[in-house]
Amino acid sequence: MEYLNPARAPYTGQDRELIGTEHARRARAHFARRPAYRPTPVHTIPGLAGTAAAHVKDESARMGLGSFKALGGAYAVHLLAERDDTGTPVVCASAGNHGISVAAGAAEAGLPCHVYLAEDVPETFATRLRDLGAHVRRAGPDYDAGLRAALSAAQEHGWRLVADTSWEGYTHVPLDVMRGYTVLFDELTGPAGEPTHVFVQAGVGGLAAAAAGYVRDRWGERPKLVVVEPEGAPCLIESARAGAPVRVPGAPTTLGRLDCKEPSLLAHRLLNHLADLYLTITDDQAADAARHLARAGVTLSACGAAGAAGLLALTPSARHTLGLDHTSHVLLVGTEGPVEPK
Repeated sequence: MEYLNPARAPYTGQDRELIGTEHARRARAHFARRPAYRPTPVHTIPGLAGTAAAHVKDESARMGLGSFKALGGAYAVHLLAERDDTGTPVVCASAGNHGISVAAGAAEAGLPCHVYLAEDVPETFATRLRDLGAHVRRAGPDYDAGLRAALSAAQEHGWRLVADTSWEGYTHVPLDVMRGYTVLFDELTGPAGEPTHVFVQAGVGGLAAAAAGYVRDRWGERPKLVVVEPEGAPCLIESARAGAPVRVPGAPTTLGRLDCKEPSLLAHRLLNHLADLYLTITDDQAADAARHLARAGVTLSACGAAGAAGLLALTPSARHTLGLDHTSHVLLVGTEGPVEPK
């Protein structure tokens, strides 16, 4: 499914106070003080999908945590600790990677951490969370059930919720999470730092919205921004169709870290006027893209390769609409390395 965004509007800088290059620089300066911080590599694949080149920002070894999420939850926790040093525990729901980031940030800040995982999250994530000192609880069949449990626990115990999604009345912490993600884009130099197209995968949409805000602030109108979702969880594309955040019934998908049935309010609002195209991919297309990238020496999970799957699955009409051809330089985000099955 492909959906050309009719609400796309010229960038005027109106979102700069929320997401942009200045926030990225602040977040990057914050991480630069930490010994584990290193810019992640970019792998260039000439000719991928008929382009001049695709540039894959490889987040699979980010700060030893294995995904781009290392930049989000940890950053939000650090800022919470700076604002309030009372030692109040933090709590979150996670499909795996966000929880690891929150737990790592809490361990650095000396805060107790509680993470709610859905029943289908691989045990390898639970083990890593416990190794970071987090208290792990299983809650319900999916991410949404875990989020409800985390929110309930925060209200009951007075813990601080660190969610990677947002809703009316809860946007401050998720915005800090998104600002952390912009660090990966601020590291781009050379050809990867001058993309004509950006394909970015989405669950609730935090990374995609962070990309949108940063891309428009740094490069303006030139790059075309494409949001890629699982066919089984198209909450952003359906929200774009409706003109407001909607919850989708969805269908089973193996793309667990992208299996979100309701978008982040902040993400929807940003993408609604900054994204050019939304598209969905099948589980098989994501798995095929991961194998394709592996043959080029880039090892990612199917979720991590979902942006590449979108590029490879693009129809001729969409390619024409986006102006994607043999001269294009496409930026992709390899969001995570291989993950063991549940």
